Amino acid sequence: MHTTKTVREKIKLLMVVMWPILVTQLGLYMMNFIDTTMSGRAGANDLAGVAIGSSLWVPILTGISGILMALTPIISQKIGAQKKDDVGYYVLQGLYLAVLISVAVIIIGYYVLDPILLFMSLEEEVAYIAKHYLIGLAIGIIPLFMYNVLRGFMDSLGQTRVTMIITLIALPVNFVFNYLLIFGSFGFPALGGIGAGYASAITYWFIFIVTIFFTVKLRPFTNFQVFEKLYGVSFITWKEILFLGLPIGLTIFFETSIFSAVTLLMSQFSTEVIAAHQAAINFASLLYMIPMSFAFALTITVGFEIGGERLKDAKIYSVIGVIFAVLMGLVACVIIYVLREPVSTLYTTNEEVAILIQQFLIYAIFFQLSDAINTPIQGILRGYKDVNIPFIMALVSFWLIGLPFGFVVANYTTLGPFGYWVGLILSLGVCATLLFFRLIKVQRSFEARLSQGNV
Repeated sequence: MHTTKTVREKIKLLMVVMWPILVTQLGLYMMNFIDTTMSGRAGANDLAGVAIGSSLWVPILTGISGILMALTPIISQKIGAQKKDDVGYYVLQGLYLAVLISVAVIIIGYYVLDPILLFMSLEEEVAYIAKHYLIGLAIGIIPLFMYNVLRGFMDSLGQTRVTMIITLIALPVNFVFNYLLIFGSFGFPALGGIGAGYASAITYWFIFIVTIFFTVKLRPFTNFQVFEKLYGVSFITWKEILFLGLPIGLTIFFETSIFSAVTLLMSQFSTEVIAAHQAAINFASLLYMIPMSFAFALTITVGFEIGGERLKDAKIYSVIGVIFAVLMGLVACVIIYVLREPVSTLYTTNEEVAILIQQFLIYAIFFQLSDAINTPIQGILRGYKDVNIPFIMALVSFWLIGLPFGFVVANYTTLGPFGYWVGLILSLGVCATLLFFRLIKVQRSFEARLSQGNV
């Protein structure tokens, strides 16, 4: 990262930071995309099983990644304030914390997975596939969350291109093991959708090992000597990370878990509806990586400027980021509308499921513009380390407004399962509106504090 003077320089730097993040996010999500599409080719039950497993896993993945994401603004502000000696220490504490959280997730999952699947009243084969997909995936949880810490460290330095390269290297690994373990070949068992979980776990280990290698061998990462000195566990530092990270993680969790909650509520409908719903969510989520990437880039750039007390520059980055995210959101709307039919054939050969996917994708168009405002503003607010109020806004928007509204529409109107998507659209719109006004207030507050010398 470096300081910029003109709007043109800021646009250039933001794009230099953002584009590798976008490729990285698309690459990481492509793993889930590959899991879902290849499982769909194995059969409708495999697609539904992986869909249910993913719906339970993704909120946990994104929520915990959000907690660890606290390191990005912390390190960005340390670098902006010229406190580089603190960086390696914070990275190591983040790794310790990632291991503890990973172990906790595995232990909790051991006890709650069966009751959750039983509560859903799924077809026996679908429940079996979902359970064993998650068991396979659990093998890679520890390296995945440790990788998230190291990725936050790399991205905070503006070295987003490195994490992009790591992800692109990992994609073929994921595809090959999905093929081998889902369909069976070269002596590997044909596990169907279950094989996708093991393939993901193998890929997570691969990514972690490559990231460790880059951290200890390449500059500028070697300048921070992350593993040169093994600090002891610091509960005070964990508290600092969690104080910032928990609201971030819970905000993301409440946003992503509502999609999972909808999937669980849809268990009242047929396997074909569940499969189509999850396939449409899967594709819409792939396009969601665009505003999410802007959010990550804005956290880095805004955090850097706030650390250097350059509030005007932080505000300019905010405006630029939201404008570009909205423009790309409009492009995503066109992509969904034009490609909804060929997209449906990627997920299934079942004509009934394909038609349902196309219908769900029409509703997904309305997600895009709300996400294009909502998500980047969340990233900006993280750069300001403002995370508690956005968490409350997400909770209210998604769980107290959107989900109840969707339940009523789905169960008491002719829209049926599509009613839940109407609720999702409403919740995203409400959250985007609330966050917009919150950003204005935070920016004014920081300007007032700087004038008083309190930033």
